[in-house]
Amino acid sequence: MSTKTLYGLIEPAEPECKPRALLVVPHRNEPLIVSSQFGPNNYLNNLQEMQGNFSCLPKYPLIQFRPATTSESISAAAYEFEKRAKPQILDKNWLQLGWGVRTSEGVFANPPKDSQGKPIIDEKTLKAIKTKKVNGIYLGDNDFGFAPYETFKQGLQDSEDFAEGGLARVLEHTEDKIAKNLKYISKPEIYTAGVDVWNFRSVKEPVLIVPALDSYGDQDDRRLGVYGYGHGDYRGGCAFGVRKTGEASRAEK
Repeated sequence: MSTKTLYGLIEPAEPECKPRALLVVPHRNEPLIVSSQFGPNNYLNNLQEMQGNFSCLPKYPLIQFRPATTSESISAAAYEFEKRAKPQILDKNWLQLGWGVRTSEGVFANPPKDSQGKPIIDEKTLKAIKTKKVNGIYLGDNDFGFAPYETFKQGLQDSEDFAEGGLARVLEHTEDKIAKNLKYISKPEIYTAGVDVWNFRSVKEPVLIVPALDSYGDQDDRRLGVYGYGHGDYRGGCAFGVRKTGEASRAEK
């Protein structure tokens, strides 16, 4: 008994997991697996784009991402910076490093989330989180930290002054006296006109920000911009996601 052949177009099914390129970078002497950049879009939309399931076949049939911390974003950017992050992101858009909070006394990096998953901006709550004072800044768990305004310069400065400042060190979450990755990124061979730190001024009430980096100026007089404004829904840029371990990695086995 023959079966009837159905003629016509067969539409392909949507892939179960969206393909995504990955980049393995050194981070605190360990490999860190990050996504190719999400965006350009505002930070909240980039975070939304990170949701769901991705794949990088054949090794990773199922990948899930979480937002990179500021330190992880800097490590991802620093790897082959002149070949990757600078031409692909900073020369065209902002690189959104992660969440921060500006207050009357300084800048918090990577604030913890509340029960609704939103970054905590209450200054009293943030100050109550356990930290250790190291070279003038305060460092806690999960890349959380605080840099008082007096620990860093604002405005135009050279690479070394920027990398030795509290802002660079808290964003990189380092106990060293210099933020090595940010010193490399901002080196004068790349940015001949130095570094411009702006919009990190004191505020009466805490403000949620997205610290970001970009290139500006002409090719012969380039400057690294370090930007401290935005609430997540403002200004287009790119962001890195970090491969989650746990459920996704177990499903691959």
